Amino acid sequence: MSIYEKYVMPRVVNLACGLKPTMKQREKIVPLAEGRVLEIGVGSGLNLPFYDTGKVQHVWGLDPSKEMWKLAQKTRRKIDIDLEFLGAPAEAIPLDDDCVDTLMMTYTMCTIPEVLPALEEMRRDLKPGGRLLFCEHGVAPDESVRKWQNRLNPLWGKIGGGCNLNRPIPDLLQQGGFKIREMETMYIPGWRPASFNYWGSASQN
Repeated sequence: MSIYEKYVMPRVVNLACGLKPTMKQREKIVPLAEGRVLEIGVGSGLNLPFYDTGKVQHVWGLDPSKEMWKLAQKTRRKIDIDLEFLGAPAEAIPLDDDCVDTLMMTYTMCTIPEVLPALEEMRRDLKPGGRLLFCEHGVAPDESVRKWQNRLNPLWGKIGGGCNLNRPIPDLLQQGGFKIREMETMYIPGWRPASFNYWGSASQN
């Protein structure tokens, strides 16, 4: 791991993912979580303040980056929630089958190297009747924006921690075995190639 990847990139990602428009999106989706929650890509803990402690019993925060999790400690100390960090990738979740009531995934699918195997792992962990809550940026509906997403994606992935600008979020969720129940979309304020958002809920097919 390079110095940039270990020390600089976590802070850059934390800053970019903590901008006001993305925090407003988190505020829409995170309070809907219930029961035992598995957050995929907990990162620096930007979602933690938005969990409803009256509805959530336990949160597993999954992330392969211990450097990102170190940034979450200040926030973690302020949150009255039963929280457990899992230092593992989404393609190999160290939990039992059918143990999760709510899967939480915000601005995470863009960086998962193998998305479909990761979604299969999530379905394994999710209880029957459980749901996935998601908020992601992805491929834009406008051709002019898509062209820039495709052009910039190879370079952006190198400087943005593996982030992909042009992933087709609804298609990937469906290919991964989830049925989208509710979904809204829009451009949020910000850099156009990374600002088209998809958010809502899904269940197992």
